[in-house]
Amino acid sequence: MRYRGILRILGMLIGVFSFTLLPPAVVALIYGDGGGLAFIASFVISLIIGFLVWNPQRHVRTDLKARDGFLLTVLFWTVLGAVGTLPFILTTELPLSVTDAVFESFSGLTTTGATVITGLDSLPHSILFYRQQLQWFGGMGIIVLAVAILPMLGIGGMQLYRAEMPGPLKDAKMTPRIADTAKHLWFIYLFLTIACASAYAFAGMSWFDAICHAFSTVAIGGFSTHDASLGYFASSQINMICVVFLLLSGVNFAVHYAAVTQRSLLMYWRDPESKAFIVILSVLMLVVFFTLLSHDVYSNTEQTFDQALLQSVSISTTAGFATADFSAWPVFLPLLLLFASFIGGCAGSTAGGLKVIRVLLLYRQGIRELNRLVHPKAVYSVKLGNRALPNRVIEAIWGFFSAYALVFVVVMLGLLAVGLDEVSAFSATAACLNNLGPGLGSVAANYADVPGLGKWFLVIAMLFGRLEVFTLLVLFTPTFWRS
Repeated sequence: MRYRGILRILGMLIGVFSFTLLPPAVVALIYGDGGGLAFIASFVISLIIGFLVWNPQRHVRTDLKARDGFLLTVLFWTVLGAVGTLPFILTTELPLSVTDAVFESFSGLTTTGATVITGLDSLPHSILFYRQQLQWFGGMGIIVLAVAILPMLGIGGMQLYRAEMPGPLKDAKMTPRIADTAKHLWFIYLFLTIACASAYAFAGMSWFDAICHAFSTVAIGGFSTHDASLGYFASSQINMICVVFLLLSGVNFAVHYAAVTQRSLLMYWRDPESKAFIVILSVLMLVVFFTLLSHDVYSNTEQTFDQALLQSVSISTTAGFATADFSAWPVFLPLLLLFASFIGGCAGSTAGGLKVIRVLLLYRQGIRELNRLVHPKAVYSVKLGNRALPNRVIEAIWGFFSAYALVFVVVMLGLLAVGLDEVSAFSATAACLNNLGPGLGSVAANYADVPGLGKWFLVIAMLFGRLEVFTLLVLFTPTFWRS
């Protein structure tokens, strides 16, 4: 393990992250809300931390190996989340305990969207902007951004990219050079953010709200500048804009790149995962719509369709935006939407969950096993499109699913042990491990009433979800630490 090389890069990345604390200070200056001092102090502290970590190793030059990339990724997200708590702790307008500050920071950075804060409408603009910005940087992964600039500093980035990017097919690159791949990802991400903010503004949001909600929409995070979330605006047009950009952000960004470079929208339909993603969401929305309609939950068909569409897409893509309390919807709908978040979006997107491609391949593997029961001597293959996948990929997906289930059970038992009821414990675990945010029971609105130890369990679940379980779990294996 190249510890000094890892510390050198970690220090540099913390230094890069420290500059993201300056935009909220500028927002505080523009709106005169008095929150700028906390962000300036946080910037100075984090810059000093980065320098102290980097300086003793500044002359170290080494290439990262796979193990180094995993360790650096976990360290960076953990340290970055800790540094991100500074503004929440230092600001006087938002008195939070250390536990609550850590929870809010990690929830933002991992794009979970769970919150312990109430009274958002009365908070300083700088704090509101900072929460949204955290989700925006966490959405694509600030490490992917760092990979784009690290080659200029003489540092290879492939190991970081493999550890950071979601999905089972991490070796597929859009361009020959990994730095170019990361740059293209961020160009697409930035374009979607600008387009989303412009659409929100034209639909009636203030530019501040439009930019903030664009950050959390494209990141599929779910944070809002208002307690009522998107329901504050009471606009079907804004709801539709949110749905469109959640769908775009839930698709593999490599497919976006292919559609742009080949100038063909058919790329979305030719991609098996994108096709399955649209089919699953369409079926889900129709089930929710007709169930709400049959129970006369809303006064007219148009409003029913608007609520069914937004909540289906928002919950299933793990965004968690709300225009209604879906936990109070009739019969099986709350659990159906919560279970939909287990699927999440496509691999290579900003969504959470297991990812559509994994669920799709697990389904096809199940079909293969059923066929083998009927014809034991026949040879069947699991295909993705026209390509037969090696058994190693299927084994890795089953391994991921097993590890995911183990983490889920451990976290849920921890929440039950600290006093949460069964429904709240189950939904909180699902919401945080899938990076969804809102749950059921006592965590339907926010997580303020969760005991302190329970919040630490959920922070761990957020990290496991954001790093796709294996990246973090591999550090607990003895093999990883053997030289």
